[in-house]
Amino acid sequence: MLSFCSTLKSSSVSSIHSCNWRRRKKPRLLQISAVSYQKFIDFALNETKHHAVLVPSPLQEKFDTLNAMDGKTELQMLSFQAPKIRLLRSMYIQNEVMQVLDFAVFPKPEFDVPIFCANFFTNASMNIVVLDLNPLHNTTFRREYKEKYYKGLMPLGLKYAKVSDMLGPGTLLPWGGKLTSESIKFFSPIVIWSKFTSSQDKHDALYSAFMEYYKAWLELMDQAVEGTDVSQIMCNCEAQHRYLTWRAEKDPGHGVLKKLIGDTLAKDLLRNFLFSGVNELGSKKFLDYFPEYSCEDGSVSEKRSIIGKSFENRPWDSRGEFVGNNSES
Repeated sequence: MLSFCSTLKSSSVSSIHSCNWRRRKKPRLLQISAVSYQKFIDFALNETKHHAVLVPSPLQEKFDTLNAMDGKTELQMLSFQAPKIRLLRSMYIQNEVMQVLDFAVFPKPEFDVPIFCANFFTNASMNIVVLDLNPLHNTTFRREYKEKYYKGLMPLGLKYAKVSDMLGPGTLLPWGGKLTSESIKFFSPIVIWSKFTSSQDKHDALYSAFMEYYKAWLELMDQAVEGTDVSQIMCNCEAQHRYLTWRAEKDPGHGVLKKLIGDTLAKDLLRNFLFSGVNELGSKKFLDYFPEYSCEDGSVSEKRSIIGKSFENRPWDSRGEFVGNNSES
């Protein structure tokens, strides 16, 4: 979920109680661009079934399909689990002016495999995308973790950071501009963070990247061996909980969800579906992990950046080494 969706019109607060998590008849929707994110979801589910036995998550009974208060926007949720997968879930939002896909796969804490993450927004003219294998552990200081999971993937990341002969001219997925220091610490050296004008070539490149990144993630999961060291499992668990805590509190899509389904349901969706585990994997609160966001009254600052530094260009080199010391304020 991304903040640029905020162009959606607010609905009256009085209609908030008319929204409930339940199955509804799907409305007819206008195709607003050259891409449909449904095929991304279909690919991921079909590909996963070649590697693991998926079963519906207990979350699926509550979080399924919802029509928003504006009567024009549909939210579709899917969730599964597997022997090595704690939660595979997707949220697909669409109306007459935009599409949003929030797709993620969280490993069980016994495995230190990165988190697969795809956050895409599209309207008739603009796309803003994040595609990554989010590291559980800091790849700058935990070099063994970077070597284990990202050294072999650097050619894949570089492939989509420049024009690819295989994909054809004009398929560049450029760096999307400034990212805060707070955000960058949750990304890997192969992250695709991009903004581009809608075109068939760009959407084909994005779909190709999604397929390749997801296949790469599945291979990592296939090779992963279940950990038995209790301290390492606890470390993995806390790392995932820290990530979930950050996203549940600072996800920029919260404002959009509030406009679509109201504040109560938006918080429910964030904490109990999109970032499910924030209430179960650990007891620490947001300020325990990020004390710099504490206000004088003990509340959490609403700012999305406290450090005040950002990265205008990709802060990793071709070997995945962090070179972001020349960050901009």
